Amino acid sequence: MAHSATAHARHARSPTSRTLARMPNRRPPDFDYDAALKECAAGRRPALEAIYRQEGPRLLGVAQRLLRDRAWAEDIVHDAFVKIWNQAASFDPLRGSGRGWVYSITRNLALNALRDTSRETGIDDDTAAALDARDAIEAWHDTRDAFDWRANAGQIGPCLEQLEPVRRNCVLHAYVEGLSHSEIAQRLGAPLGTVKAWIKRSLQALKECLA
Repeated sequence: MAHSATAHARHARSPTSRTLARMPNRRPPDFDYDAALKECAAGRRPALEAIYRQEGPRLLGVAQRLLRDRAWAEDIVHDAFVKIWNQAASFDPLRGSGRGWVYSITRNLALNALRDTSRETGIDDDTAAALDARDAIEAWHDTRDAFDWRANAGQIGPCLEQLEPVRRNCVLHAYVEGLSHSEIAQRLGAPLGTVKAWIKRSLQALKECLA
């Protein structure tokens, strides 16, 4: 995957390029994301390293489920931590949690990368609808993690609630958990063709509901 000269320069300057790659996967108790982001805004590099230790592997998992490519996902997570470092001062704890903000940055970068690739290669209508629905579902998922999603999730919560439970679960399994159609069919004990049909009809219903 090609990177711009600016991205290469930021990669060289970023504290995530080498230091974070060597960080062990430890989970400090009662991690204060808001305080860590405040420290990042003040230019204190250990705070960014602490966020990476806490969430780096899980953020990589999120990006990889969306992109289906580990190397690409690693690039996205690197770019996400560059953005977290550079934009930490813009984080507003009154608008949501620090953890939700970090995940939103990563998911948005991954989704934007998918769209950029789609514009270059061309995609069919079903895939375009899936990307639109995936974006909405990820936004709902972020909001649910950060605060009371029923009050703040906008349209996606009610739209999901309108789906039959089994169809809603199929969509969430696919676009939040990142399961393949075959994995969903196995989990639900349903025929693969039925699962594909459920997901296709559900994506169309979500697209119409969100229009």
